[in-house]
Amino acid sequence: MRTQIAIIGSGPSGLLLGQLLTEAGIDNVIIDRVDREYILGRVRAGVLEEGTVALMDHAKASRRLHAEGLPHDGFSLAFDGRDHRIDLFGLTGGKRVTVYGQTELTRDLMDRREAGGATTIYDATDVQPHDFETAKPYITFQKDGTAHRIDCDFIAGCDGFHGASRKAVPDRAITGYERVYPFGWLGILSDVAPVSHELIYANHPRGFALCSMRSETRSRYYIQCALDETVESWTDDRFWDELRRRLPAHHAEALETAPSFEKSIAPLRSFVAEPMRFGRLFLVGDAAHIVPPTGAKGLNLAASDVNYLFAGLLEHYAESSNAGIDAYSQRALARVWKAVRFSWWMTTMMHRFPDSGPFDQKIQEAELDYLTHSQAASKALAENYVGLPY
Repeated sequence: MRTQIAIIGSGPSGLLLGQLLTEAGIDNVIIDRVDREYILGRVRAGVLEEGTVALMDHAKASRRLHAEGLPHDGFSLAFDGRDHRIDLFGLTGGKRVTVYGQTELTRDLMDRREAGGATTIYDATDVQPHDFETAKPYITFQKDGTAHRIDCDFIAGCDGFHGASRKAVPDRAITGYERVYPFGWLGILSDVAPVSHELIYANHPRGFALCSMRSETRSRYYIQCALDETVESWTDDRFWDELRRRLPAHHAEALETAPSFEKSIAPLRSFVAEPMRFGRLFLVGDAAHIVPPTGAKGLNLAASDVNYLFAGLLEHYAESSNAGIDAYSQRALARVWKAVRFSWWMTTMMHRFPDSGPFDQKIQEAELDYLTHSQAASKALAENYVGLPY
């Protein structure tokens, strides 16, 4: 098989890149080791920056997003028993975020790709990129017991933190930067109305909590937990009781409860791999970087990578210029590190660290007080939260 762009991974970044390329008339094939149902069964974040929404518009896959997504003009920081609202819209000159589940965004891109007849190969095993430091890269994989090969011009590695793309890069050619946090997030999904029409980020002596939603009738809630906790040790009743303890009283009283239908614990880490280009192989999204979910940047960073890579590939094919793809890693990483900084800052400000002492706690309290009483500090938070420009 021959294509112009071979994309490894059919998560949001791979699908978004593939659809943008297809709309531009650039041939591409997506290969994934799992099937469609497995991908759609993964529960992920759902706060979209305006840049991500614009890319979905460009990919012509945003009809349902605009119909069902929930525009948010602000969110609350809850501490000292009170809400402190961050007015995103007012502080950023009219920008907002949209709450729309990553699973639904992925489904929209899959449906658009299938409707257009573009090729996606699921259930491919032993996927490996080859010769990406030469002018003739290719990918090999196994499918139904048969060996296959795809020759291409470029390879986009959109296959996540544990994927084959980054692992194919020689150790000497790549540098990893990592911070592992000493806690996780216990999250549940439940079909109840959200406790608030906007997100609530809560800092409490018992630990962090987040009240989010997927729709007006489906809520996503999180609480900070120890890394050695297990899902089995958390009954629904125990979770709801703990969440109430960490919220201001008026929210705790208004909280509706119901059985959860998804419950999981996610560890938190910050990770960046540099560079993000190796010859004709480009790392995209989680293959190159991971951020804690506190700042709602994971999916949006993947989208910004796609933006830079798509622009470079379009320039390559339309204008016979390599300027865009040559600048891909530098442009992407400049935005990545700003988002990593913001996510790290939000995480350290909102969580209780097990090794923190009285001094650290006073500093955190002072940070929150300054943030919510200084317009300049609130504006900096709002600008980062709605997304820095590409």
